[in-house]
Amino acid sequence: MDRRRRPGYTGVVDPLWALRQVAFQLERAGEPTYRVRAFRRAADVVAALSPDELAQRVERGTLTELNGIGRATAGVVADAVHGREPAYLAKIRPPVVGGQAMRARLKGDCHTHSDWSDGGSPIREMAEAARDLGHEWVALTDHSPRLTVANGLSAERLRRQLEVVAELNTELAPFLVLTGIEVDILADGSLDQDPELLGRLDVVVASAHSKLRMPSREMTARLSAAAANPHVDVLGHCTGRLVTGRGRPESEFDAEAVFTACRDHGTAVEINSRPDRLDPPRRLLRLAVELGCEFAIDSDAHAPGQLDWLSYGCERAEECGVPPERVVNARGAAELLNGRR
Repeated sequence: MDRRRRPGYTGVVDPLWALRQVAFQLERAGEPTYRVRAFRRAADVVAALSPDELAQRVERGTLTELNGIGRATAGVVADAVHGREPAYLAKIRPPVVGGQAMRARLKGDCHTHSDWSDGGSPIREMAEAARDLGHEWVALTDHSPRLTVANGLSAERLRRQLEVVAELNTELAPFLVLTGIEVDILADGSLDQDPELLGRLDVVVASAHSKLRMPSREMTARLSAAAANPHVDVLGHCTGRLVTGRGRPESEFDAEAVFTACRDHGTAVEINSRPDRLDPPRRLLRLAVELGCEFAIDSDAHAPGQLDWLSYGCERAEECGVPPERVVNARGAAELLNGRR
């Protein structure tokens, strides 16, 4: 189905699609949440109107009389109804980045979040956005319980989420939501979730979120233990750095030792595509390539528009010579799951 049209809509550009696409691109650009919500709220209002009423309000200039429609959102609707690409959408179109060849190879995303932890959107909304980007599958990896600031999932909540995902997969087939978690790596290298439950999941991303300034020797042991854990599939944002705002320096560790553990135990090194992370740095990414590691190019998305951040990771992957055949999310879901230990 043309994403510019919903079932039954016969116009050139679907206003509902236009409003949601603006929200998507605002998220991708990292714009404030209130602005994104304004366009999603307007989309909900438009969805409740018949095409005739919508057209009449556009012609009479009465859209802004509706609660939830402002000048900017009304302008998007009017452009769409008149068959024009919305000027607002053209204004926020994202810049073209490199990595297109790698991006075209990706079939899924191993690291995403929903409103079950610290994401801003329901699981279905994240899944449908991933599908509309052309993915065959997406892994849902909400946080583990120790990360209370991110509303991490207890074992009980995670079990309930598995039931929700199973039901959703029957509705979205053949698109597939893989079960997963971003599990916190504790200071001793153990994982913040019940091992039996970890063994039931499709994708386990292990990341350090605390004590990031611990001494190099201890951090090396911590990350290496996680990479060697038979439940772990991906080592997430390994240096923990932040490169925007006030920033945060890289954790110190023996990268060769950690990446060797990843290689030897079949754990993919994450290429985190978030613009505020871009982790690992290029020098470490090139080292992981030289050592023969596998990789997961992930969005670490916390909102639908952020799913499209994968292009940033793909650009860095191509720059650093990552072979596409070593990228685990360039594989279909069946091949990916068959490769799990």
